[in-house]
Amino acid sequence: MTAKDAAVGAAAVRRLTVTDFRSYTSAVIEAPVAPVVLTGPNGAGKTNLLEAISLLSPGSGLRRAKLQDMIRSGATRWAVAAQVDSADGLVTVGTGLAGEEKRVARLDGETVGPMSLAGVAPVSWLTPQMDRLFLDGASVRRRFMDRLILSFDPEHGARANRYERAMRERLRLLKNGRRDRAWLSAVESQMVENGIAIAAARRDWAGRTAGALQAGIGPFPAAAIALEGMLEEMLQTQSAVEAEDAFADALAAGRETDAHAGRTLAGPHRSDLSVHHVERDMPAALCSTGEQKALLIALILADARMQAAGRGRTPILLLDEVAAHLDEMRRAALYDEICALGAQAWLTGTDPHLFDALEGRAERYDVRDSALTPAGRIEQR
Repeated sequence: MTAKDAAVGAAAVRRLTVTDFRSYTSAVIEAPVAPVVLTGPNGAGKTNLLEAISLLSPGSGLRRAKLQDMIRSGATRWAVAAQVDSADGLVTVGTGLAGEEKRVARLDGETVGPMSLAGVAPVSWLTPQMDRLFLDGASVRRRFMDRLILSFDPEHGARANRYERAMRERLRLLKNGRRDRAWLSAVESQMVENGIAIAAARRDWAGRTAGALQAGIGPFPAAAIALEGMLEEMLQTQSAVEAEDAFADALAAGRETDAHAGRTLAGPHRSDLSVHHVERDMPAALCSTGEQKALLIALILADARMQAAGRGRTPILLLDEVAAHLDEMRRAALYDEICALGAQAWLTGTDPHLFDALEGRAERYDVRDSALTPAGRIEQR
């Protein structure tokens, strides 16, 4: 697939408008289907724009912040709107805070639930806070993996929400001593149906992404990934129907234990993503900080490759302060891969020279005190 072919299928924000969001009273930014570079000093508002774009999809955004925390000081609500190149053509997407804790969303002028935004503007992101991905707990890696899956499979988030609701209801019944078998079985049936679907989606994503990862991407390391979890392991040797029966039996047998523990001890909410550095033959958690960063970037790029090949569309990439932690060779390789994919990538940095290798292939904006100044194409220096 050529860069031109990929660009035709690239998800992209063509016009972004933010109102009373974080440090911005109001801002509008136009963007091509190409890399967009935001440069300026720390605290200028660069990451705020990436966070705004991340909110064009379901979830709590790249900072996982509370809705109230996104309101500009002195304002009472915030809004983000965009014109997006989607699989259905150019669409208008919007989201914001209504009331104290309620997020609303709009799609082509119609009010919809936030989950309806899934797949419209698929996004993947890397932030400095994610540098501990391989060192932190399994929940962080599950969240990272499920976000990538959501870009490829828009129904994945809805399944996860249904599973979580059913799991909470089951625990409530167990804690309250409500052991009505029919009632518990009905709730557990919802957990089984959605839990197996979640595990199957993770296995599908891992299988599709593994090929791109094992091949390596330029100077970024080849990696092997594996899923660790009861349901994922069941699906290796059993049909979906057999796995559903086994999970249902496990939930029924574990009612007393779960009630005593105050949590559900079996299910996809306990799975983990394992990443292994192939050349070093070493788990990612034991690699150096630089190697972990390279593995993380390799994962994001492999996922984008997989989406381009599998869906014919590349996600929007939000790369916050990534270039500063790469040597010149890896920076150039990252930019070349982004352009080869035809992806729209939003990159931030304090030093404009970190983006010299883009050689006129990106639009640049200077960001200072939450004010945007178009700086035109980045030219080779």
